[in-house]
Formats: sequence, C-alpha cells, structure tokens
Amino acid sequence: MPRPRLQIIIGSTRPGRRGAAIAAWFHALALKHPGFDAELVDLAEVGLPLLDEPRPPQRGRYEHEHTRRWSATVSAADAYVFVVPEYNHSYNAATKNALDYLAKEWAGKPVAFVGYGGVAAGARAVQALVPVVTALGMVPLAGSVQIPFVRLSFTTDGNFQAAPGLDESATGVLDELQRLTATLTAARPTAPIG
Repeated sequence: MPRPRLQIIIGSTRPGRRGAAIAAWFHALALKHPGFDAELVDLAEVGLPLLDEPRPPQRGRYEHEHTRRWSATVSAADAYVFVVPEYNHSYNAATKNALDYLAKEWAGKPVAFVGYGGVAAGARAVQALVPVVTALGMVPLAGSVQIPFVRLSFTTDGNFQAAPGLDESATGVLDELQRLTATLTAARPTAPIG
C-alpha cells in the first residue's frame, strides 16, 4: 500500500520571502519521516489570480484552467502542511486565496501548520487559519510548529538554521499528522462526493 501523500504548501508569494527556505527545511524532515511521500507546493509557482471563478467552489464546476490544475494538485494529497507568515496579526492573502478557490478537494483531510513571524512566532496566523480550514471540512492538528523572530533563524548568506528543539517539534507534528491521516483516510468515502 502506498504511503499517504503530504503536500507542504508555501503560503508566501512575496519577493524576498523566508517561507521557501523554511518549507525546504520542513520538507527535508518529511522526506526522512516514514509516514509520508512528501512534496513541496509553492503558491508563487501555482500563480493563482485573485479568485476569478464565477461559481462557488462547492459545485466543482471550474471555468478556468488554472483552477482545474489547482484542483488536481490539491485532490492528489492526503494531508497538508501550510507554511505561513504572520502579517498584521493574521495570515497572508495568497494563502486565503488558494484555500477559497476549492471546497470538496480539501474536505476530510488533516492539516498542520508551520507559522513564522516575530514575537508571536506565527501563532496568530495559525489561530486565524483554524476556523477557515475547519469551515472547508479539514481537520487541523492541535499543535503546530512556530518559529519566533524568524530573521534570527537565517544565516548571513540566507540559509535557514533551525533553532534547538525545532526539528523535534516538526517531527512531533509529522507523527501526529501521520496518525490523523490514517484515521481520516480510513473514514473517507472511496467514491467522489457529489
């Protein structure tokens, strides 16, 4: 039986962002974890315009090719980790846009978060995401990885350097995500909904 597919979604699309390096660190840990086949999904590369579908996503009738590609990408995963910055005590617009494009593709799947920022370590971004992903039918993990004072975690040449204990925190999230994925996958209907 194949291992579940985990998508690690880079939420920031901003030039000079730190999220890609943080996601690469988490992805490397996920590749070593026995519970998943892990892949990176970069919202900057996905390139979704501001939501431009004329119909609600719950119908699954997409007019645009970029939406159909995004639907196929998200549908292929069994679990997700969003790597998100904290902007103005919340999460960023590109992440919200990517979530709002779809509905059924997210439902019944577990999600975890790697939040980063200043003193709050991305906690407010994660806290703001929980009701959104819950409304989409996703099941968020209780815990998350949080990186405070993110700029201090980067070397002068721009490489991310995990603080002591961060690898263990990330591995704990992966362990819990694996357990939740197994439970939710077993409960998920095999036929498409709709």
